[in-house]
Order: sequence, then C-alpha cells, then structure tokens
Amino acid sequence: MITWRVAVLLGVLGGGAVAVAAVLEAADPDAGSAWLWWTLLGIVVLVAVAAVADWAAAVPPAQVRLGRSGATQVRLGESATVRLTVTNRSARRLRAVVRDAWVPSAGATGPYAHDVDAGPGQTRAIDTVLVPTRRGDRPAARVTVRSYGPAGLAYRQTGRRLAAKATPPWTLTALPPFTSRRFLPEKLSRLRVIDGQVVTRGRGQGTEFDSLRDYVIGDDVRSIDWRGSARRVHLAVKQWRPERDRRVLCVLDTGRTSAGRVGTVAAQPVAGVVEGGPAEGESLAGEPRLDAAIDAALLLAALASHADDRVDLLACDTVVRASVSTSVKRSVLPRLTKALAGLQPALVETDFGRVVAEVLRLERKRALVVLFTTLDPGALGEGLLPVLPQLVAKHTVIVAAVHDPSLEVLAARRDNARDLHTAAAAEKALAELARVRSALSRAGVQVVDSPADRFASDVADLYLALKAAGRL
Repeated sequence: MITWRVAVLLGVLGGGAVAVAAVLEAADPDAGSAWLWWTLLGIVVLVAVAAVADWAAAVPPAQVRLGRSGATQVRLGESATVRLTVTNRSARRLRAVVRDAWVPSAGATGPYAHDVDAGPGQTRAIDTVLVPTRRGDRPAARVTVRSYGPAGLAYRQTGRRLAAKATPPWTLTALPPFTSRRFLPEKLSRLRVIDGQVVTRGRGQGTEFDSLRDYVIGDDVRSIDWRGSARRVHLAVKQWRPERDRRVLCVLDTGRTSAGRVGTVAAQPVAGVVEGGPAEGESLAGEPRLDAAIDAALLLAALASHADDRVDLLACDTVVRASVSTSVKRSVLPRLTKALAGLQPALVETDFGRVVAEVLRLERKRALVVLFTTLDPGALGEGLLPVLPQLVAKHTVIVAAVHDPSLEVLAARRDNARDLHTAAAAEKALAELARVRSALSRAGVQVVDSPADRFASDVADLYLALKAAGRL
C-alpha cells in the first residue's frame, strides 16, 4: 500500500517537469510537448519503483511479536493500565504505527494509534489506560500493525484475519464499584457492640455458649456452671455470645424490573429542563435497580462474613444466572464480586415459583433469605405472594427494594393541570407500594424500601437488628 507521500512526490516532480516543458515549448513547441510526456512517464515509473522498493524494505508484520501484561480486574469507575509489548524480530529497523483497539465499553483513554520505532531485536511498550463504563468482561478487540518503509512511501499492514490471530488475548474484568463499603467500618463497630451486649445480658434467644469466667457479685445465679465450679477454686459463670455459623442467602431478581433505573434527587438544578420534564432538583438519570441490589448484597456479605455467618448467593429470573455457595467465610467477598461482575438484567418476567424452589433446594436448614427485587404490585401480587408462605415457613425472609424518590417529587408538584394529573398517578403508585408492603408484613416478611443512597445501609441495619434479637 502507498502513502500520501507518493502523491506529493509525483506532484512535485510532475510540476517541475511541466515548468521545464513550458520553457522548451517556447523555443520549439513540438520538442517541448514530446519531452513532457516522456518525462512524466519516467517520473511515474521512477516513483513506482521507489515505492515498491520502500514496500519491500518495510518489516513484515508477521515478524512483529506482540504481548500483553498488566491489570486483569478493576472496579467500575476506577482506571487500570494494560501494557502492549511490541518486539521486532527481523534484522531491519521497524518503523510502524500500532493500533490497539478495545471494545468501546472498556473506556480506553488516549489515542488508539501509537508510533513505534524499534531496532532489530528491540522491544517497545505501549500503555493503555482503561476506565470501563460497564460491569463485566471487557476484551481487547484487535491489534493492527502498519509497518512503513525507510522513505515512508509504502507500508505493509496486517489483514483482518491475521490481525485477529496475532492479537494477544486479554480481558479486563470490570467489578462492581461497591460504593457502600464506606458504611462497613460503622456497621462492624455496631456488630462488635452487639456481641458485647449479648455477653453482658447473659443467655437469651439466638445465643450460644462462649466461655467461663469467675463469678462476681451481681451476676445472675442461674448462669453459674456448677460442674465447672467443682473443678475450680471459685464459682464460675457461663458467658454467651450470638450464634455463629448462621446461613445468609442473598437472592437477586434479575428479571425485567431489575433493569429499571431509579431516579435520584440532585443537589443542583438540572440544565436544559424543558416544560413537562424533570423539575429543578431532579436528576435526569439514575442507576439500575440491579446495580443497587448488587451493592447492597456485597455490603451484607462483607458484614455477615465478619460475623462468622455463611453467605450464599443466587441470581435468578426464569433460569439461574449465578449461584455461589461459600464454605470458607473469609474469602466470600472476592468470589461474590467476581460472580456479580457480569450479571445483567434479562428482559423476562421473573418466575418466583422457580426462585422459591431454588432457595428451598439450596438451604435445607433455617436461614436468612434476603430477596432483592421490586415492590411492583403486578410482579409480586401474581408471582411472589402465592408462593411466599412455603418460604416463610422455613426461613426468615427480607424483601429489599430500592425506592424511587422521584415519586414523592412528582406527587408534590401541582402547579398546573398537567402536573396535577402526574401527581395523581404518583400518589396512586405510592398507595400501591404501601399496600404491597402491608401484604408482605402480614405474611411475616421484613421489608426494606429505601432510596438508593441509603438502601445498602438499611439492609445491613436490618440484618444487625435481627442478629441482636436472635432471630436469624
């Protein structure tokens, strides 16, 4: 392939030939015209030969070895660097442009094309900074090498098939951002306080034996361990702690309702608001319900693992999308994060009968089941409520849903007739949500209905409250 330099060279030499021919034509018209055509033909042949020679002198792309190194995982919103190494395995100097292309959602910053100048046997490194915009696996697309000759008149380039074969495979996994981890120190502090309170109160529901200590005045005489005291000099009393090794199952609804975006209220006015659109103080976009549920599930899993409880995960709609059963408590968070990285909503109606059947199959013993879904009256009324009694009979159930604060904002706007109709629809939606919460509460289910900014924290608070009350 030729470059733009060939056209420039032809233009310069051809222009010079035309100027000389004009001088010769002034003296002899016939001689000047004939000289011009032969000269132009010679220039074309000369430039073509030079271009072919330059193409032959270029390093063949097949003699360029490519390799990769760098990050394989990054949290969504953070940056990672992946290095591409280019090694010249030929005996000639490599003058090339290397294009390192990634899928758009990988968020590659900077130019795709990089100039590479390497002598025989030398290696050059190209760093690409990636800021993924979506969760999941973000693969490298294709590396294209365009090798130029010494004069830059022609180049060799890898074809589509050869480029795909020569591209070193690499995948960067974008993990969930886990923004709720900022709540973890406060929740762990409360967990330690709960442990201390249970030991101080003595035995109660949801506690188990911890250790023996010497009796002091004021202790409950019913806590005296007479057998243990017989082997001691002083009386010994039993200490209790919250039960460990409880089972916590996080169930994520990945049906169509999980794809809905939950609006958030912005602190500043939104620019470009049109009549009938979002009012001042409203956000034009929110996060999907599934992302908020994943964030809350990760916080709950981290908290439960520190409490020595076992955490399992189930993501399901009409089929099981992800299932993680943990046996080693301290390694639960990395496994859950990896499993949730590529989880996406499915545009199908969730089969809650299938969800309940999977929960009963996974958890034979009593467990805390946290169902992350929506309080949609149609989905829950026809799907979940009929099968809920068999789940509540065996497990402690929490239904956690992200509340959309834009409903309150719309319900409060009554400036004109259009806003009044919108407010009526919002009030009706809020009333239906209240009826669903009431029906779930009557069925013996704990309900969390909080905005996205408090959702993960409220789910963790309810877990701590149930643990303190010994109801896990």
